[in-house]
Amino acid sequence: MEVFFESNKEVISFCEHLFRKHHQIELIWKTDEKWGNHLKFVEKQPKNELVDMIAGTMVDVFMTHRLRTMIKRIITDYYYYSEHEEIERIHDLTHWIITGEDEESKRLRSNKDQNLILKTLFIANLKESFEFHFDSIVNFRLKQFKDQLISFVGLAIDEFKREEDHQAFIDMVRAYVIKKKPGLSVIHILQGNTFAFFKENGKRLTTIELRVLMKKEPLYIVGLHDNEFNLAPLIAMAPEKLKIYGDDPSEPKTLTVINVFQEKVDFQPISNFPFPYYLNND
Repeated sequence: MEVFFESNKEVISFCEHLFRKHHQIELIWKTDEKWGNHLKFVEKQPKNELVDMIAGTMVDVFMTHRLRTMIKRIITDYYYYSEHEEIERIHDLTHWIITGEDEESKRLRSNKDQNLILKTLFIANLKESFEFHFDSIVNFRLKQFKDQLISFVGLAIDEFKREEDHQAFIDMVRAYVIKKKPGLSVIHILQGNTFAFFKENGKRLTTIELRVLMKKEPLYIVGLHDNEFNLAPLIAMAPEKLKIYGDDPSEPKTLTVINVFQEKVDFQPISNFPFPYYLNND
């Protein structure tokens, strides 16, 4: 088995990854005038095992040295983005889709392991010959992966546009709140599927009371409906101080409130909720 790398960085990375995982591997490293770095493997394992080791290490090298460039090329050449900040954000979202461990990223990539798909492509190429040119395979033989990558970049762009729209909405609501005359001094908020709102004296605001408050506010100006019972009531009440109690400050609707009201918001653990009666009798 012979493998060629044009890049010195990539051949060093390949050897580092390979020997970190497979101590029993032996190879001879030479330089070739035409093809650059030439690795010749001393086959002490069955060929299938050796191919698997080499292909897996090729994936490590590709993900480390080639993926970022390939993603950015798709963003600029296929989707025609040119602004640096936009390209960087779309790249980060694409990388999250490919490598993320959260449920949303797995859903977007249909729960498929892209490393495994890439490894399968490298194995298929390795089995065709005893000579393997990394640059040639990356540039000409990974069409299936590149097509999938184009799709992932498209999903990342959709996500990027949603982020832009959401930020524009947040900015508009924040500007509206800043201009609005302050209402209640303090409102206490309990996290849940829908927020529960409490006055300073511990009285919980009922759905009817919230609806009455919201009817008095032209919520349509900021794109909110009177059947939204998380942010809209707070816009109507315009409290000087908001105290949110819960276990997850990064929960989406909580983050939205924090982004709109900013320094007015104080997030505390649910154990600090001052009206425990409601916790025990919800």
